Amino acid sequence: MGEGWRLLTIRGIPLRIHPSWFVVLVLATLAFQQHYIRVLNPAPDEPVRWLLGLLTALLLFVSVLLHELGHSLVALSQGVRVRSITLFLLGGVASVERECSTARGALLVAAAGPAVSLVLAVLLLGLSHQATHLSPALGAMVTELGGLNLVLALFNLLPGLPLDGGLIVKALVWQVTGSQRRGLEVANASGRFLAYAAIGLGMVLLLRGNGIGGLWLMLLGWFGLGASRNQGQLLLLQQLLKELRVEAAASRRFRVLEARTTLRELSQMRLASTESTALPDWLLVCDRGRWQGFIDDTVLQQLPVQAWDRERVADHLQPLSALSAIGASDPLWLAVLRFEESGSQRLLVLSPAGLPVGTLERAELGLAVLQRLGVRLPAPMLASLRGQLGYPLGLALPQVVRSMLASGEVVDPGA
Repeated sequence: MGEGWRLLTIRGIPLRIHPSWFVVLVLATLAFQQHYIRVLNPAPDEPVRWLLGLLTALLLFVSVLLHELGHSLVALSQGVRVRSITLFLLGGVASVERECSTARGALLVAAAGPAVSLVLAVLLLGLSHQATHLSPALGAMVTELGGLNLVLALFNLLPGLPLDGGLIVKALVWQVTGSQRRGLEVANASGRFLAYAAIGLGMVLLLRGNGIGGLWLMLLGWFGLGASRNQGQLLLLQQLLKELRVEAAASRRFRVLEARTTLRELSQMRLASTESTALPDWLLVCDRGRWQGFIDDTVLQQLPVQAWDRERVADHLQPLSALSAIGASDPLWLAVLRFEESGSQRLLVLSPAGLPVGTLERAELGLAVLQRLGVRLPAPMLASLRGQLGYPLGLALPQVVRSMLASGEVVDPGA
């Protein structure tokens, strides 16, 4: 889902409207004006009915906005930044930078939205009698909005992801077991069951002639299945990033030079290179079997050509410690973190003794993950992906690792 158009900012939180919101606004306006024909006697004139329908639809989305603001404001109180609130076809969604780091905080954030909807429902239903005395149309609208807020609260409390009830289940299981991952697994399984149930019930309603209700339930079920599938993929990615080791993805994108090599020889080697990737091999330097450091092509640009024959590689060394490094036995999630912290395009892979044994690039890391996921790519595409600087196929591995760190699933040893 795209971000949509930004309308305004509330407490530093951008409010956005997705184009699909206008579709449901039209449908809701149509449904509400038909509703007022049935519940009001005598029925208002057609322009008044359409105005009542539009106003009810807009106020319903104000209720949805307040629901999401409940989540967002509690998230801010827990130190979690809220990127935006977006209204779209199926309601609203608050996008947060990360999850709460404690089960209690996650429970408070998840429960805040339904709590706001329940309060609105109680207030509106409590005022419906007085509103009816002022105007039958106003009373009908207040009663309808109160009932819809009650439905919104109860629906969101269903115990399955991505609903608030699923998040509450996740937080409770997390609190009891001490494992956020276990909470996610339980809530995700519950959400998948509810999604299949919604699709099945929608099909029954469709066959019995309730087309709109059946299609809506099936749409909700389809959305729930997609969310469940995405959550399952996230859990699998997290598990793979913890299980896979750097050595499983590393290659050897470095060459070894002797310290006595002249800059002229270095230049000739570079000219004869057939490297086709965006990042050339590193040049590591040894002297009688001992690692001395590394050298890059900057020296060839800084020194005149006349000096290349007398200048040696040993005269222009940089220490190996200047290169971003990681251990061969470290998990891949730590490699992703090191990439983000250092900004490097390549990591030097070190043996347990601290000696260079290989290199690792983002593309290689991503391809190792894809291979374990069972994704098979044609050889030409694999060759092309290996030459890229980023993670292949848009893998959002940094975001996955940040969520793992925020939830306590893993701990940065360097923190």
